[in-house]
Amino acid sequence: MEKVAIFVDVQNIYYTVKEKYHCNFDYNAFWAEVSQDREIVAAYAYAIHKGDEKQRQFQNILRGIGFEVKLKPFIQRSDGSAKGDWDVGITIDVLEHAADVDRIILLSGDGDFDLLVDKVQTKYNTTVEVYGVPGLTATSLINTAQYYREIEKTLLLGR
Repeated sequence: MEKVAIFVDVQNIYYTVKEKYHCNFDYNAFWAEVSQDREIVAAYAYAIHKGDEKQRQFQNILRGIGFEVKLKPFIQRSDGSAKGDWDVGITIDVLEHAADVDRIILLSGDGDFDLLVDKVQTKYNTTVEVYGVPGLTATSLINTAQYYREIEKTLLLGR
């Protein structure tokens, strides 16, 4: 059985799915798709912690599916801008797992990950599959990954 590690950039998936489809990503459908005939050895969902109840419920749903949820506090800067991305944390975790699995599945449209994807595929000879929203996923990320899966109807809630 193919060994797989999953890494979800929750904010990126949430906002790109909302922008394109005006609904939410179906994590249960995703899990059913990627776990078929595969052994999931690690699954991380990286999110921002704002402390509201709805968010806590969502995080518990992710845990129930099988994800380890990693949280970072939401930071509101004095100029009104906000900070809260997980790019470095995701990168570190992917590199820690890359040698131990056959496939990395990354859910993000962020082009900053193209260097990471290239490194994992060349240094570790590990397959990388990217899930992203069409039109909102960086072309460089799509072109670098060995496989690109468009997030569409079968992976959406309420569609």
